[in-house]
Amino acid sequence: MRRRARQPRDAGRPARLSKPTREFPWKSSSSPHPPLSRRSPRWPGSCSRGEALDGALAQAAAGSRFTGAKGQTLDILAPQGTDAARLVLVGAGKRDAFDALGAEHAAASAYAAVKTSGLGLLRIETPNGDADLAARAALGVRLACYRFDKYRTKEPAEKKPSIVKTQVATGDPDGALSAFPPLAALADAVSFSRDLVSEPANVLYPAEFARRVKELERLGLDVEILGEDQMKALGMGSLLGVGQGSVRESQLVVIRWNGAQDKNAQPVAFIGKGVCFDTGGISIKPAEGMEDMKWDMGGAGAVAGLMYALAARKAKVNAVGILGLVENMPDGNAQRPGDVVTSMSGQTIEVINTDAEGRLVLADAIWYCQDRFKPKFMVDLATLTGAIIISLGNDYAGLFSNNDELAGHLLAASATEGEPLWRLPLPDQYNKQLDSPIADMKNIGGRPAGSITAALFIQKFVNGVPWAHLDIASTAWKKPSIVPTIPDGATGYGVRLLNRMVQDRYEG
Repeated sequence: MRRRARQPRDAGRPARLSKPTREFPWKSSSSPHPPLSRRSPRWPGSCSRGEALDGALAQAAAGSRFTGAKGQTLDILAPQGTDAARLVLVGAGKRDAFDALGAEHAAASAYAAVKTSGLGLLRIETPNGDADLAARAALGVRLACYRFDKYRTKEPAEKKPSIVKTQVATGDPDGALSAFPPLAALADAVSFSRDLVSEPANVLYPAEFARRVKELERLGLDVEILGEDQMKALGMGSLLGVGQGSVRESQLVVIRWNGAQDKNAQPVAFIGKGVCFDTGGISIKPAEGMEDMKWDMGGAGAVAGLMYALAARKAKVNAVGILGLVENMPDGNAQRPGDVVTSMSGQTIEVINTDAEGRLVLADAIWYCQDRFKPKFMVDLATLTGAIIISLGNDYAGLFSNNDELAGHLLAASATEGEPLWRLPLPDQYNKQLDSPIADMKNIGGRPAGSITAALFIQKFVNGVPWAHLDIASTAWKKPSIVPTIPDGATGYGVRLLNRMVQDRYEG
């Protein structure tokens, strides 16, 4: 499998498959020219030192601490008689636990080991020529080579990736050709999501976000953009209150994909919080770290990426994506603590803390979605609470749901795609923390169980539809990242797991 690695301002190009040959167990080689040997492939998995390795490779492994453990690499000069300049042995973990994610991570680790080596070609061996694993290895490299470098003008050449082609060897190129196109579409969708989340807020504000999503109509999506006048007519006082302190107009973006055989079939629906920059408003955040709040639209970025993926791979499902896009700024017209707003649902909200703004955006976006489209279910994604990071750390997103079946589907997809979720409760007694003396509810329930009360607030606008809330504040941005397919920065978290859930449970 051949592909060109991502260059500056390049979203990546689809791989081309040939039938390359193989020499050694799970390994990669770097060379100015493709290696041409024709030996049988072997895959050691987790092995004792030197198992399934022979000759110079066994000797090199024996002289190191390389054991084949997952994520381990050993970079060596290629033995004499090999066309490659370097060889990298990559640990794939225990043989019986090796799977498609393992192939992705091993290939991504191989790429990371040589990406700035000065060599131009990376060639990866796959186990027993398996077509599906070859395709997933190619996906791993596609995801790992993502770079957001459009604003770098003086980066030294030695810091730039030198790998411009990757081959993934397989004995079944036809099978890999068949397996790879939907994965290539998924990689493009994740890159699109990462690009959105990586952009600075002076470039990506609500109208510009909406414009970029509008361009996805080239994939067959239908994109509708509602401005502030239209939202006022709909009674979206909760969402509009958040953005009233910004000179940038708030937007509501409606994305539709009708891929089911019955174009009128009930859709599945996804809603994303899109706060393009969050100062906290009048309840202003501390200056330190505020620059990170450009990615407070990570939920909307994930939903946009998901809709990209569904359209690009021609998913056989009807789906709706709703993006609530605002800026939360503290000017003289900004919403004040103590203000009362009326949501589209008619429920009133006392705004205690203007930095609890994402739930106000979701309140109207979710109500609009269920009221207009009557979906089978709704899943919202939001970088909602710092409390979820305290609860779950930086690797798991929080899952809240009123429906066990939907939650189960999300958890299964999460495990398959390596985007971890952990389900938390929605205890009714915690609703008391949201009681307001002058309105139907407050927008914040205090420090105890902050992520739970935020989810309970959102649930008040679900109106009985099967629903799940993913709090992705812990996973939308990684620095540093410990996952080989995710470079430091925007992750695109949510695109893969939601695409997998739709593919496994709702297409056909």
